[in-house]
Amino acid sequence: MGQAVTDTPMFVYKGDALANYGFGDEHPFGVDRHDAFQTELANAQLGTAIQYADPRRASVDELALFHTAEYIDLVSKMSQEGRGFLDDGDTPAYPGIFDTASDVVGATLAAVDAIMAGESNRAFVPIAGLHHAGRGHAAGFCVFNDCGVAIEHLRKNHGLKRVAYVDIDAHHGDGVFYGFEDDPDLIIADIHEDGRFLYPGTGCAEETGKGRAQGTKLNIPMPPGAGDSEFEVAWARVVSHIDDAAPEFIIFQCGADSLAGDPITHLRYTEAAHAGAATDLCELADRHCSGRIIATGGGGYNLRNLARAWTRVVEAFAA
Repeated sequence: MGQAVTDTPMFVYKGDALANYGFGDEHPFGVDRHDAFQTELANAQLGTAIQYADPRRASVDELALFHTAEYIDLVSKMSQEGRGFLDDGDTPAYPGIFDTASDVVGATLAAVDAIMAGESNRAFVPIAGLHHAGRGHAAGFCVFNDCGVAIEHLRKNHGLKRVAYVDIDAHHGDGVFYGFEDDPDLIIADIHEDGRFLYPGTGCAEETGKGRAQGTKLNIPMPPGAGDSEFEVAWARVVSHIDDAAPEFIIFQCGADSLAGDPITHLRYTEAAHAGAATDLCELADRHCSGRIIATGGGGYNLRNLARAWTRVVEAFAA
């Protein structure tokens, strides 16, 4: 479909609306993740290669592109009550969580819209990639699934059909996978720690899609302790899978909890894995998608790791 437009900057989304998504100092997903990344990115001194952009809030109608009306209503009610959990104990329902989670979705949709409008060639949304939320439930620190909403938004509001979702977070992106398991036009490649050792316990290699979608999904479980060399072998399969699929848009979930030293996972990548993956996906986007690609930050609970890994992704996107 041609090369990317190169005379537009890449957008990086920032601001309190994103920073506020978190669950307190004692929770792994704290509100300090946004600023840790932004400080590292500022130190990279990328100048005019990037442009900062503001998130917006997703509407209820936009959330309903992926989520059920019953679930949206449940989150709204529990957000007003401000107590309890939205799932089995990972995702607290604090006051205002509905609006905060809607801001994350809105930021990802804003990135998609900017690229489709030709305002930006690529985009990065740090506090996003909430890939565990299902169509009708919260899970694993994720209230609304911004990636799932973005996929449906690209189809309904931008007329695209074939979208690729690539996920290198240590945790399997189960909310996206099972939300589109029987969809032949949603191409998935997900490298994650083996579910026998890590939440959510899904994403085995035999899960390749159902019905007409069989073969469109690629799950690559990695053993605990796997590092960059093991990642490179798996990543070659991802590149081939996405290249063969020739998508019209790529969504990259680049969770940094797959780096060595994360407190809740067991993989041992360095930020070089994220930089290399981002570079390769940009090449694929230029080849097949007119350059259209966004990255979402996903997980990562070691602040130094996420700051460095996400900055390497931005550097690759801005190159």
